[in-house]
Amino acid sequence: MIEKKNIFVIIGSASKNSANEKLVNNLAVLTKDIFNLTVFNDLKTLPHFDPELSTDNPPTEIIEFRKKIQLSDGIIICTPEYVFSIPSGLKNAIEWCVVTTVFSDKPIGLITASASGQKGHEELQLIMKTVMTKFTNDTTLLIQGIKGKISEQGQITDGTVKQNFMKFIDAFKNILN
Repeated sequence: MIEKKNIFVIIGSASKNSANEKLVNNLAVLTKDIFNLTVFNDLKTLPHFDPELSTDNPPTEIIEFRKKIQLSDGIIICTPEYVFSIPSGLKNAIEWCVVTTVFSDKPIGLITASASGQKGHEELQLIMKTVMTKFTNDTTLLIQGIKGKISEQGQITDGTVKQNFMKFIDAFKNILN
């Protein structure tokens, strides 16, 4: 029996019942035998980034957030694009971690699921490369027009997206080893 990998999943959307949350729920079902997922869907509860507190006196929520990243075997970020960028809550959370090494050499999967998503996806990759996470082209996935490609229950209804999603999962599984 293989030991399940502990994966910390960050949902970038601030909306309840978002397409990104539905994708993560789908991911949880598809990977239940290989991953233990801890899903963080509360970016809006984190305090605004304060560089003066970041190093010496970070808020409790930030200490806990950093610890979940540090203790994970890998991370998956599933996010929409807001105004050609990543959501501010996601950027805020990452900024709280910059003074640490919690992201350094950490395997990561990046999913941008949005109406367009191209610019936000590029930005997310640049940011995660800057904080030195470990990813490949195969552990990134851009899903454009997500609302027309997923059912209300979270099932992927587009054949190509479903195939690419499965390839993403396999690539992520491989980068963890």
